[in-house]
Amino acid sequence: MTLTLPDNEDVRFIYEQVDTHTDWFRDSLCMIASENLVSPLARQLQVSDFTDRYAEGLPGKRYYNGNIYVDKVEVRVEELAKKLFRAPEADVRPISGTTANISAFFALIEPGDLYFATHLNDGAHISSAKFGAGGLRGGVEMTYVWDKERMNIDVDATRKLLLQHRPKLCLFGRSVFLFPAPIKELQDTLQEIGCHVWYDGAHVLGLIAGGKFQDPLREGAHLMTGSTHKTLPGPQGGVILGNPKDEEQWKSVRRRVFPGTHSSHHLMTMAAKGVAFAEHLEFGASYADQIIRNAQALAQALHERGFDVLGESLGFTRSHAMVIDVSKQGGGATCALDLETANIITNKNLIPDDPGTSMRPSGLRLGTQELTRIGLKGSHMSEVAEFFKRILIDKEDPMKVKVDVAAFKKDFQTIHYCFVPGSPAYHKWRIV
Repeated sequence: MTLTLPDNEDVRFIYEQVDTHTDWFRDSLCMIASENLVSPLARQLQVSDFTDRYAEGLPGKRYYNGNIYVDKVEVRVEELAKKLFRAPEADVRPISGTTANISAFFALIEPGDLYFATHLNDGAHISSAKFGAGGLRGGVEMTYVWDKERMNIDVDATRKLLLQHRPKLCLFGRSVFLFPAPIKELQDTLQEIGCHVWYDGAHVLGLIAGGKFQDPLREGAHLMTGSTHKTLPGPQGGVILGNPKDEEQWKSVRRRVFPGTHSSHHLMTMAAKGVAFAEHLEFGASYADQIIRNAQALAQALHERGFDVLGESLGFTRSHAMVIDVSKQGGGATCALDLETANIITNKNLIPDDPGTSMRPSGLRLGTQELTRIGLKGSHMSEVAEFFKRILIDKEDPMKVKVDVAAFKKDFQTIHYCFVPGSPAYHKWRIV
């Protein structure tokens, strides 16, 4: 779309920065594990009249008029969510994975209640921490015992803790999610203590929907929250899926979404989620499979080039993500900045027993879902790994590598696994 902009310095500045960003990402390898590219059909809905409207409440029970067609869309999107995840219940209103998590915390525990979650150094999301949504609710957190070699919860040691402390809630799910959470292995214990079981699948939601990771709602989780824009390649938003242990549990979740933590949800995003769900029903299995294949190939290629890729004993990863200990290469913050200079976009990350801080950690977290979305296969991962080696081990000038990264990226400029194949991946508002 070509726009004629007003003669306003502020407006022109903003558009110029967005255009410059788009050009930069067009020439970059984008490997943030929590990002993806929305499809053209889903993107279009986000500039519809739905952008300007309110719809407080549930379909058929709104506080505003004018929602006749909004209601029809929302009912269909909920049906698509239930079908995609084989979930008895779904709420598509959360505007992010974190607001979905806030709603879940407020529904499942009261102030002073004990809950178990993964430690931040072991890959947890910040919403589960004392300074995040869990602490905001007034919950008391304990963390699972962690097996660093397996990059997962230590089942036997954790079972003993659960039986000793009998928490009100057990939260499974991470931002560094390499291997399936051991819900099945702990199910007997979870049932014995009678706690709520919640799975935060934000990072792996698309892999779960594609049938390639694990199936939390069949393994014992009563609730699954998630983001709709990571391995599930939809618009930035959230979703809550339920296989509740009773009707009151799900009613409590719905009440915490509205009026508890949301007023009107983002209708344009809700509609775009529906398109993403429909596309994932069609393409999700093949997309999820290729994401994981690419992640495993990249992890192996990095390992072969001298990087300390965590989780080696189990094949590095069974998801889209991998973690590298780059303390020998200067640490996560320095390495992420050098990679960014070369047009490789990653993020610094804490690793188990990290002596550093969240701003200066020892690790890097990588994801392959966006690379897969634009058509890269396992055979391309050795070339990607070589860029990492040139920058971080060989200490080649990142500006020199940047030229080669941009040349490599020219062959990968369209979105795959969607209803409009061959569509440009990087949309730009043209300034006149």
